[in-house]
Amino acid sequence: MTYTETLEANGYILKLTEEQKIIFLKALAYMAKIDGHLDEEEIKYIKDVATNYHITQPGRIFEFKNEEEILNEIKKLGNRRIYLELIKELCLLGHSDSDLSNDEVAFIGNVGKATGIELEKVEQISNWVIDKLMWLEQGKIIFEDA
Repeated sequence: MTYTETLEANGYILKLTEEQKIIFLKALAYMAKIDGHLDEEEIKYIKDVATNYHITQPGRIFEFKNEEEILNEIKKLGNRRIYLELIKELCLLGHSDSDLSNDEVAFIGNVGKATGIELEKVEQISNWVIDKLMWLEQGKIIFEDA
């Protein structure tokens, strides 16, 4: 799945300021690095996001110190719908390498907690992402794109 597919599904992120988009992407970059290795699929995903968001300073995406800093910055997004989109994108990224680690799950949960998104809602989003990915894979088989 490319980021363009998910970007077309929402215009919410495109309405953010560049600073807010960078914060959003920092969360994705942190998530990509959290398991100790940066997978090529994860890097491509983040680069696709930066390109589609028309980020003029992409190097800033990887400027962070720790999870606490990222969580504090995420709060600056200040919009529940954006928080939900962020959790969705974190789930998509976590599943992009087919190996969602415990640290990634914990980070997604911490993002939910920091932004006031209920655990049940985070679980709903995660389940929706898994269902979507399975549906897309099934489509490849049905339409012989595998």
